[in-house]
Parts: sequence; C-alpha cells; structure tokens
Amino acid sequence: MNNTYDAVVIGGGPAGCAASTCLALKGRRVVLLEKEKFPRYHIGESLIPYTYYPLKRMGMLEKMKESHFTRKYSVTFVSRDGRRSHPFYFFQHLAHEAARTWQVLRSEFDQLLLDNAREKGVEVIEQITARDLIEENGRVTGVRAVTAAGESREFHAPMTVDCSGRDALTISRRGWKVRDPYLNKIAVWTYYKGAKRDPGLDEGATTVAYVPEKGWFWYIPQAGDNVSVGVVAEKDYLYSDSRDPKEIFHREVGRNKWIEDHLSVGRQYGPYRTTGEYSYRSRYCAADGVILAGDAFAFLDPVFSSGVLIALRSGEMAADEVDRALTDGDYSAQRFQKYGDDLCHGIESMRQLVYAFYDHNFSFRKLIEKYPKMKDDTTDCLTGDLFRDYTELYQAVSDFAKVPEALSHGRPYAPEVAVARD
Repeated sequence: MNNTYDAVVIGGGPAGCAASTCLALKGRRVVLLEKEKFPRYHIGESLIPYTYYPLKRMGMLEKMKESHFTRKYSVTFVSRDGRRSHPFYFFQHLAHEAARTWQVLRSEFDQLLLDNAREKGVEVIEQITARDLIEENGRVTGVRAVTAAGESREFHAPMTVDCSGRDALTISRRGWKVRDPYLNKIAVWTYYKGAKRDPGLDEGATTVAYVPEKGWFWYIPQAGDNVSVGVVAEKDYLYSDSRDPKEIFHREVGRNKWIEDHLSVGRQYGPYRTTGEYSYRSRYCAADGVILAGDAFAFLDPVFSSGVLIALRSGEMAADEVDRALTDGDYSAQRFQKYGDDLCHGIESMRQLVYAFYDHNFSFRKLIEKYPKMKDDTTDCLTGDLFRDYTELYQAVSDFAKVPEALSHGRPYAPEVAVARD
C-alpha cells in the first residue's frame, strides 16, 4: 500500500476539508484522516456571509444553493425584557449574493464538504484516529494512526496539516493550548420542533438574546421546522444553583421573554448538551513539517458565528502555504510566519468585538450613534471580512469598552523562543 503523500490532513471538518480540497485542486496528492464515520453531529450551525468565498473556491456553492438549508438574511438582537431590534439585513450593506447565507445542519453540511473533497481528488479515510505525529530529526514527516479495527497505520508526507478540531492533536501532545484570559464561557443547548419562526425574510434570522450578566441565547431556525437554541455565559453564573443542563436551560429561558415566547409553542427533543473552554489559541501555528488550522489552532467565543468561517479560511490559507512549501522543498516552521500573522490578525479582528459585546458599558447602538461612519467597519467585521485593518474601529470601541491587547502567541515554533518561554 502506497502510504506516501504530498500532505496528510488530520480531521474531516470544515478546516480539514478546505485544506485538503484546495491542495487537491492544485494537483497535490492528499490523504485526509477522519476519526468518525460521517454523517456525525456537530454544533456551529450558523454561517456568516464571507463563508461564501472559501465555499466558492472549493466548488461548494452549487451544492449549497441546491440544499434544503434555511436561508439566512439577517441577525437580530433581543434585550432581556424581550424587546427586539430591527433585523440587520446583510444585503443592505453587501451588494453581493454572499449576503444571502445559510443556517446549516452540520451533520449534512460537513458530509457535503467531505464528499466534495473526495470528488476533487482527496483520498478520504474515515474511522481512523490520528494518534501521534511521526518525527525525524526534529521535523514532522507524517502521522501514526489506528483504524476502528485496531490496525496501526502510518502515513508519510513532507507536510502535515492538523485540522483535528477541539481534539487538537498537536497542541495537546505538545502542551501548546493557551486559554483566553477572559473568554471562559460555557454553553448549554438543545433543539425544538415547531417553535415560532418569524415571517418572510426574517424566518431564517439568527437571534442573539441577552440574559443577565452579559450572557446570551442563540436562536437558529433550521430546515424541517427545527430550531437550535442555547445559552452561553460564565460557568459560575450558569452553575449558580444547579449542575443539571435541563434545569439550567429552562431557568434561563424564563429570564428572556422573547425566547420564552418563541419556545412556548414548540416541543423540545434530543439531549441537553454542554461544552466549555470556549476560547483558546495554540502557542504556535506551525512547527517543522506541520501547520495547524481551524479549532486545532484556535477557537473563539461563537457569539458572532465566526467559527465555520475561521475554520474554512484557515484551511484555505494553510493549503496555499503548504503548496508553496512543497514547491520550494522547504518545510521549516519559520516559512509560515505570514500565515500565523495573518490568521492571528483575522481572529483578533473578531475577538475585539467579542470582548466589547461582554462589556456592560458597550452597545452597538451607542457606538454607531457617536461614530456613524463606523457602521460600515462594524458591519464588515461582523459579516466576516476579518483580514483588513480595523484600527480606527477599535479606537472608537475603546470609548465604551476595554479593548484587549492582541495575544502575542500563535506564530511559528522557534526553539530559542520556546526555551525563553520556559
């Protein structure tokens, strides 16, 4: 069995599919290792407009247009007493078909991505778990994995792309995970059938509804008359009088009139789910022979639904860098400096707005009233145009909220820097 490739990609989620598909489209021989059998459940169901562009590059747009996924045209915000803002329609700012995006079922969406990767020439192997990175003379040269039947296998390549999601193979093995100093939230969520949906263009709107202590609900209408609904807040707040996810969820539903009203006619189904450690970033984005993308590199609080976009874009960006590395025959960590800088810049663009969201003194209304010309920059960021300069916007935001310093980590691994850190 020929087990030598141009690149090994770990993980079949959005980042892994983007990286492998883009490399295959460049003529590279790629194998993708996925531990589960798709379709499988995953959270992160609301796409923002700029996901259009990596999906187009991957050849996914027609599949998305033909899908039954609910169309998403806007976002609305609801106060604790149930007052709802006017819908924010993406097409009022973005005169492009990208302004019409989707609320997806991740089991189906991720299956589409994985099938598309196969169609584009990626060798996809499911139900195989990457156990460790193979190293020779300090450089990663492949992946050790084990099949569902317990068979050990090795895959060799000059470059490995770690898109292993929150399992985060590389940063777990190397102790590189650094939690965000402030964004340490947890989430509790479930699903409803038959809950209220707004009419017309607003049927597919994402609603962000506030709860006490700057927590928030998501309310995401999906295909088949289903709604994904969950609450995000500080652990100490959510666990203040119970650890039972069902009790916590319904207690918080009772604290927002809009959510309570919209769920009142629906039927809850399925388990009540929880997750924590919402925000983290790897200390390094790459080492010799390996580059990290998607949640295997960083995860940011999902209040503005940026997760799938960052996963797709980071996979796409990683693919471009790996392709250049293969052409040059240079797989050293330091050649990925620009990748780390650019990706961290994009994440920081959204991270600063996330910090502002959780500040009691901040509101978008106050910001735009004082600085009307900042409306366009704010909209650009929230729709996913993350890789541009927002210095002026965050100077304005700092009038209302503490704007965090950019995190210094997330660049390529350098032994001398690592020694200095230790």
